[in-house]
Amino acid sequence: MLPVAVLVYDALTGGLGANPLQRAEQQTGLLALALLLLSLACTPARLMAARFGQRLLWPARVRKTLGLGAALYAALHLGIYLLDRGAAPLQFLQDALKRPYITVGLLAFVLLIPLVLTSRKDSVRRLGFARWQALHRLSYVVAALAALHFWWSVKKDHTPPLMAAVVLAALLALRALKKPAR
Repeated sequence: MLPVAVLVYDALTGGLGANPLQRAEQQTGLLALALLLLSLACTPARLMAARFGQRLLWPARVRKTLGLGAALYAALHLGIYLLDRGAAPLQFLQDALKRPYITVGLLAFVLLIPLVLTSRKDSVRRLGFARWQALHRLSYVVAALAALHFWWSVKKDHTPPLMAAVVLAALLALRALKKPAR
Protein backbone atom coordinates (compact mmCIF):
# COMPACT_ATOMS: atom_id res chain seq x y z
CA MET A 1 0.00 0.00 0.00
CA LEU A 2 3.04 2.28 0.26
CA PRO A 3 2.95 3.13 -3.48
CA VAL A 4 -0.67 4.32 -3.06
CA ALA A 5 0.39 6.57 -0.19
CA VAL A 6 3.27 7.96 -2.28
CA LEU A 7 0.91 8.49 -5.21
CA VAL A 8 -1.59 10.37 -3.03
CA TYR A 9 1.22 12.44 -1.51
CA ASP A 10 2.59 13.27 -4.96
CA ALA A 11 -0.91 14.20 -6.15
CA LEU A 12 -1.43 16.54 -3.18
CA THR A 13 1.99 18.18 -3.51
CA GLY A 14 2.09 18.51 -7.30
CA GLY A 15 4.67 15.78 -7.70
CA LEU A 16 2.83 14.08 -10.56
CA GLY A 17 3.78 16.69 -13.14
CA ALA A 18 1.74 18.55 -15.73
CA ASN A 19 -0.68 15.66 -16.37
CA PRO A 20 -1.23 14.05 -12.94
CA LEU A 21 -3.97 11.63 -14.01
CA GLN A 22 -1.89 10.28 -16.87
CA ARG A 23 1.13 9.88 -14.57
CA ALA A 24 -0.99 8.13 -11.90
CA GLU A 25 -2.50 5.88 -14.57
CA GLN A 26 0.95 4.90 -15.84
CA GLN A 27 2.34 4.28 -12.35
CA THR A 28 -0.58 2.11 -11.25
CA GLY A 29 -0.41 0.10 -14.48
CA LEU A 30 3.31 -0.48 -14.07
CA LEU A 31 2.84 -1.50 -10.43
CA ALA A 32 0.06 -3.91 -11.41
CA LEU A 33 2.28 -5.60 -13.99
CA ALA A 34 5.30 -5.69 -11.67
CA LEU A 35 3.30 -7.26 -8.83
CA LEU A 36 1.75 -9.77 -11.20
CA LEU A 37 5.18 -10.81 -12.47
CA LEU A 38 6.47 -11.05 -8.90
CA SER A 39 3.53 -13.28 -7.97
CA LEU A 40 4.31 -15.50 -10.95
CA ALA A 41 7.98 -15.65 -9.88
CA CYS A 42 7.08 -17.31 -6.58
CA THR A 43 6.62 -20.85 -7.88
CA PRO A 44 9.71 -20.85 -10.13
CA ALA A 45 11.76 -19.46 -7.20
CA ARG A 46 10.55 -22.30 -4.99
CA LEU A 47 11.19 -24.91 -7.69
CA MET A 48 14.66 -23.59 -8.51
CA ALA A 49 15.61 -23.54 -4.83
CA ALA A 50 14.43 -27.14 -4.53
CA ARG A 51 16.74 -28.10 -7.40
CA PHE A 52 19.62 -26.88 -5.22
CA GLY A 53 18.38 -28.69 -2.12
CA GLN A 54 16.80 -25.64 -0.48
CA ARG A 55 13.23 -25.55 0.79
CA LEU A 56 11.71 -22.10 0.49
CA LEU A 57 8.40 -21.49 2.22
CA TRP A 58 8.05 -17.73 1.78
CA PRO A 59 7.16 -17.76 -1.95
CA ALA A 60 3.93 -19.64 -1.30
CA ARG A 61 3.10 -17.27 1.56
CA VAL A 62 3.47 -14.07 -0.46
CA ARG A 63 2.15 -15.22 -3.86
CA LYS A 64 -1.51 -14.54 -3.04
CA THR A 65 -0.76 -11.13 -1.52
CA LEU A 66 1.26 -10.13 -4.58
CA GLY A 67 -1.49 -11.31 -6.92
CA LEU A 68 -4.20 -9.46 -5.02
CA GLY A 69 -1.97 -6.37 -4.97
CA ALA A 70 -1.64 -6.65 -8.75
CA ALA A 71 -5.42 -6.81 -9.05
CA LEU A 72 -5.81 -3.78 -6.78
CA TYR A 73 -3.39 -1.71 -8.86
CA ALA A 74 -5.04 -2.91 -12.08
CA ALA A 75 -8.40 -1.72 -10.71
CA LEU A 76 -6.84 1.62 -9.75
CA HIS A 77 -5.26 1.83 -13.22
CA LEU A 78 -8.65 1.29 -14.88
CA GLY A 79 -10.39 3.65 -12.44
CA ILE A 80 -7.90 6.44 -13.10
CA TYR A 81 -8.23 5.87 -16.85
CA LEU A 82 -12.02 6.21 -16.57
CA LEU A 83 -11.70 9.29 -14.35
CA ASP A 84 -9.32 10.90 -16.83
CA ARG A 85 -11.79 10.29 -19.67
CA GLY A 86 -14.88 11.43 -17.81
CA ALA A 87 -16.07 7.94 -16.78
CA ALA A 88 -18.58 7.74 -19.62
CA PRO A 89 -19.29 4.00 -20.14
CA LEU A 90 -20.30 4.39 -23.79
CA GLN A 91 -17.16 6.38 -24.61
CA PHE A 92 -15.05 3.77 -22.82
CA LEU A 93 -16.60 0.96 -24.88
CA GLN A 94 -16.02 2.95 -28.07
CA ASP A 95 -12.38 3.48 -27.04
CA ALA A 96 -12.03 -0.23 -26.30
CA LEU A 97 -13.34 -1.13 -29.76
CA LYS A 98 -11.21 1.49 -31.51
CA ARG A 99 -7.92 1.02 -29.66
CA PRO A 100 -6.54 -2.54 -29.40
CA TYR A 101 -4.33 -1.72 -26.40
CA ILE A 102 -7.44 -0.80 -24.40
CA THR A 103 -9.23 -3.96 -25.54
CA VAL A 104 -6.29 -6.13 -24.46
CA GLY A 105 -5.94 -4.29 -21.14
CA LEU A 106 -9.64 -4.66 -20.44
CA LEU A 107 -9.51 -8.37 -21.27
CA ALA A 108 -6.59 -8.79 -18.87
CA PHE A 109 -8.57 -7.03 -16.14
CA VAL A 110 -11.71 -9.09 -16.77
CA LEU A 111 -9.65 -12.31 -16.56
CA LEU A 112 -8.25 -11.14 -13.22
CA ILE A 113 -11.72 -11.01 -11.68
CA PRO A 114 -12.28 -14.80 -11.34
CA LEU A 115 -8.75 -15.12 -9.94
CA VAL A 116 -9.54 -12.58 -7.22
CA LEU A 117 -12.92 -14.15 -6.50
CA THR A 118 -11.34 -17.60 -6.07
CA SER A 119 -8.31 -16.50 -4.06
CA ARG A 120 -9.77 -17.64 -0.74
CA LYS A 121 -8.89 -21.04 0.72
CA ASP A 122 -12.50 -22.22 0.62
CA SER A 123 -12.45 -21.77 -3.17
CA VAL A 124 -9.94 -24.60 -3.45
CA ARG A 125 -12.34 -26.88 -1.56
CA ARG A 126 -15.36 -25.74 -3.59
CA LEU A 127 -13.72 -26.05 -7.00
CA GLY A 128 -11.39 -28.92 -6.22
CA PHE A 129 -7.64 -28.43 -6.42
CA ALA A 130 -7.26 -29.44 -10.09
CA ARG A 131 -9.95 -27.03 -11.36
CA TRP A 132 -8.75 -24.25 -9.04
CA GLN A 133 -5.17 -24.72 -10.26
CA ALA A 134 -6.26 -24.74 -13.92
CA LEU A 135 -8.24 -21.53 -13.35
CA HIS A 136 -5.30 -19.82 -11.66
CA ARG A 137 -3.03 -20.65 -14.58
CA LEU A 138 -4.97 -17.84 -16.26
CA SER A 139 -2.58 -15.55 -14.41
CA TYR A 140 0.01 -16.30 -17.12
CA VAL A 141 -2.49 -15.28 -19.80
CA VAL A 142 -3.29 -12.13 -17.83
CA ALA A 143 0.42 -11.30 -17.57
CA ALA A 144 0.93 -11.83 -21.31
CA LEU A 145 -2.07 -9.61 -22.11
CA ALA A 146 -0.83 -6.98 -19.64
CA ALA A 147 2.63 -7.00 -21.23
CA LEU A 148 1.04 -6.63 -24.68
CA HIS A 149 -1.18 -3.80 -23.36
CA PHE A 150 1.95 -2.11 -22.01
CA TRP A 151 3.81 -2.56 -25.33
CA TRP A 152 0.96 -1.17 -27.42
CA SER A 153 0.35 1.77 -25.06
CA VAL A 154 3.97 3.00 -25.18
CA LYS A 155 4.73 5.45 -27.96
CA LYS A 156 8.52 5.86 -27.82
CA ASP A 157 10.82 3.74 -25.68
CA HIS A 158 9.71 0.10 -25.74
CA THR A 159 12.47 -1.00 -23.36
CA PRO A 160 10.25 -1.28 -20.23
CA PRO A 161 7.52 -3.37 -21.92
CA LEU A 162 10.20 -5.50 -23.59
CA MET A 163 11.77 -6.13 -20.18
CA ALA A 164 8.37 -7.20 -18.83
CA ALA A 165 7.92 -9.59 -21.77
CA VAL A 166 11.41 -11.05 -21.26
CA VAL A 167 10.75 -11.56 -17.54
CA LEU A 168 7.46 -13.29 -18.36
CA ALA A 169 9.16 -15.51 -20.96
CA ALA A 170 11.86 -16.42 -18.42
CA LEU A 171 9.20 -17.26 -15.82
CA LEU A 172 7.38 -19.46 -18.30
CA ALA A 173 10.64 -21.21 -19.19
CA LEU A 174 11.48 -21.78 -15.53
CA ARG A 175 7.97 -22.99 -14.87
CA ALA A 176 8.34 -25.48 -17.73
CA LEU A 177 11.05 -27.20 -15.70
CA LYS A 178 8.15 -28.37 -13.50
CA LYS A 179 9.18 -30.54 -10.56
CA PRO A 180 12.61 -30.45 -8.93
CA ALA A 181 14.97 -33.34 -9.73
CA ARG A 182 15.00 -36.02 -7.04
